[in-house]
Amino acid sequence: SVASLALGSRRLYDYMDYRQDLVLKDVAWTNNPFRIAQNPKVMAINSAVEIDLTGQVCADSVGTRIISGVGGQHDFMYGGSLSEGGKTFIAIPSMTEKGVSKIKPVLTEGAGVVTTRHMIQNIVTEYGVAQLRGKSLAERARALIAIAHPSVREDLDRAAAARFGHSYLRLK
Repeated sequence: SVASLALGSRRLYDYMDYRQDLVLKDVAWTNNPFRIAQNPKVMAINSAVEIDLTGQVCADSVGTRIISGVGGQHDFMYGGSLSEGGKTFIAIPSMTEKGVSKIKPVLTEGAGVVTTRHMIQNIVTEYGVAQLRGKSLAERARALIAIAHPSVREDLDRAAAARFGHSYLRLK
């Protein structure tokens, strides 16, 4: 096993020191997308702060306010997409604890795009999976509206209709 970080008790560190099959490597080594891709069937699962209707993922900020680092999200999304049989997922609840949709017409002004829409394969909420790879921007919007919280689907549909020229909810 390979890891880039370990945080814990003295007992954990003693255990790690004892294990011959555990190696600590620099994050530049562990998060190298081409190294990740050498493993077949990589399942890369990450989260997000918000996602827009085209599949752009913000995972590090709320608008211009940075709330975390990007970690290895981009590296694992890229490496997983290159892996033979690999799949990548962004898993989110459809709403925040304050009742704000995590799927939005556009990202909040100033929000950083951690993973581009072209890298995204699958977005998951409690309402299902939106498979985005190979889809047009309009098809992506339709798939994302289908997994958004039911209370915001009509608003998202109106935004998509304004952007892409037709309603998705009326196409069902």
